[in-house]
Amino acid sequence: MDNNRGDDIRGRAEGTAPVPLSVLDLVSVGQGRTATQALRTSVDIAQLAERRGFHRLWVAEHHSMPGVASSSPAVILAHLAAHTERLRLGSGGVMLPNHAPLVIAEQFGTLEAMAPGRIDLGLGRAPGTDGATAAALRRTDRLNEGADDFPQQLAELTRFLDDDFPDGHPYARIHAVPGPVQGPTGRPPIWLLGSSGFSARLAGVLGLPFAFAHHFSAQNTIPALDLYRESFKPSAVLDAPYALIGVSALAADEEREARRQVLTGALSMVRLRTGRPGLIPSPEEAEAYAFTPMEREFVDGWLGNVIHGTADEVRSGLDDLAKRTGADELMITANAHGGEARVRSYELIADAYGLRG
Repeated sequence: MDNNRGDDIRGRAEGTAPVPLSVLDLVSVGQGRTATQALRTSVDIAQLAERRGFHRLWVAEHHSMPGVASSSPAVILAHLAAHTERLRLGSGGVMLPNHAPLVIAEQFGTLEAMAPGRIDLGLGRAPGTDGATAAALRRTDRLNEGADDFPQQLAELTRFLDDDFPDGHPYARIHAVPGPVQGPTGRPPIWLLGSSGFSARLAGVLGLPFAFAHHFSAQNTIPALDLYRESFKPSAVLDAPYALIGVSALAADEEREARRQVLTGALSMVRLRTGRPGLIPSPEEAEAYAFTPMEREFVDGWLGNVIHGTADEVRSGLDDLAKRTGADELMITANAHGGEARVRSYELIADAYGLRG
């Protein structure tokens, strides 16, 4: 095994945290706020994460959703790389069926050249949006084709990143640049992302690190992690499984304030699930909203999977989750209306675990 590749993947727990802690930034846009403000908050969060000892920060690809501004992960990552020095940055993830593999190889080869040894390439097979938007992105309405071809697309992307198509292959004379054709270089480690068993099994068979979306698919977390570990075969990348899980968590100075903040994300999800996506509502709007019985049932279930409260309560919840799942890393996302609440949450969590100041 190439130990350097493994070291690029594995994190190190800081302070009293049970496992490495990382950040998933959805670049949330609240009602009355702008995308410019959301992106400035992303820089603030990245700099805080670097300063306090979080291991990595990822941004996720979403489309046609007014409440997020992360439609172009590679562009955002270049911006964050220019405002940080050590923090690992990556995609959580790029939705591979939306893009030609060569384009992704070029984008992430460029990021690796900008920030050597700091870039992760997380890949998903979902569209990251609704069917109509996916069709507009891909210029086709045959959407199942992209998901079904995911292993082949992944293999093609990997060969572009490594510049090792065999002689006689139609792409043997095509080079992703920046890349190995220009001389010895590192390349971003590939992660597979998932919310069910497909990518868990594929990551295991290929010996790749795996990231599971516990924050919106909690009922599948342990089965998917078990499947990943059972399927795992040592590779040149990893000699043992390494799995992180995305966790929705928000800490505030008072428990009531934490509840007010996470309710905004819950209402935003209600609207998204019922075909009414919009900007993330303010705490005042969320508190005043008259939920139907069906919506209230959804919200109660949703909030049951969001760790929230004071810093001590959130620390206890994260500790319990790490123990129950055996995850190697926790990637925390704080979905709230305002950037101030999200920044404060990460500060409080860092304080609770005694991360460096």
